[in-house]
Amino acid sequence: MSPFIFACMTPHGGEIIPELQGAFPERMSITRKSMEKLTTLMTEANPDCLIILTPHGTRIHGQFAITDSERIAGTVEENQASYAMEKLVDRKLARMINKCAQEEGIPSATINFGTAAGPISCLPLDWGVIVPLRFMPDVPIVVINPARELSFDQHLEFGKALGKAVKQSQKRVGLIASCDWAHAHDEDGPYGFDPAAKLFDKQVVDLIKTNQLEKMAEFEEGFIEAAKPDGIWQTLILAGAIPAEERHVEFLSYEAPTYFGLICAAYYSKRK
Repeated sequence: MSPFIFACMTPHGGEIIPELQGAFPERMSITRKSMEKLTTLMTEANPDCLIILTPHGTRIHGQFAITDSERIAGTVEENQASYAMEKLVDRKLARMINKCAQEEGIPSATINFGTAAGPISCLPLDWGVIVPLRFMPDVPIVVINPARELSFDQHLEFGKALGKAVKQSQKRVGLIASCDWAHAHDEDGPYGFDPAAKLFDKQVVDLIKTNQLEKMAEFEEGFIEAAKPDGIWQTLILAGAIPAEERHVEFLSYEAPTYFGLICAAYYSKRK
């Protein structure tokens, strides 16, 4: 039995947020429509809290970083507009995740800022979290940042510890892997163009559709560097957290309307 009531893979381009779509709402309209479906599915699952895996949060070199502040707040700016968000952190669950990871010998730590508790205890909320949460129920959260210095196998093992902690919590928990994919689709983009981007994203789509997320650990380092994705690490945590036999996937969409790839997928659970 999967420990999660619902899980999903989402992108985090700022223009996905309707308030930030600017003068070209069609540019990410396919993804925006998929996100609206994920809104419905996560809301129907009725989570007590959400765990979000992001590549853009507060990083600790060589360790998985788990939020343990009282609250977390931030703003995304795009197309001369801004969207602000503030959330409470489920600190009890955050500490349980860290404890389970450390018991398995996985490098991890909880992070806080300012004061031990109270209104000043507030970490920054990054766009990798704000974008998907714009579409999700308003419940407490735990934000986890992977560590690229660690191996892919360690990300899978951390996912297993994460699933164990959620089971122990006996809470209704939703899981979000916030992932953008190859960032080298456009020569005018910040990372330039590389033909590996299209090939990489095609292989990722195939692995998601065929429920073989673990195989992303087999991508060669040079291929990853050429395509420049930021989603592998969060995806491998999800793969470790939800066993393959419990991942009932619905692939929703793929598009690359700018320089990076956007994927939405839903993962259903048998848990009631």
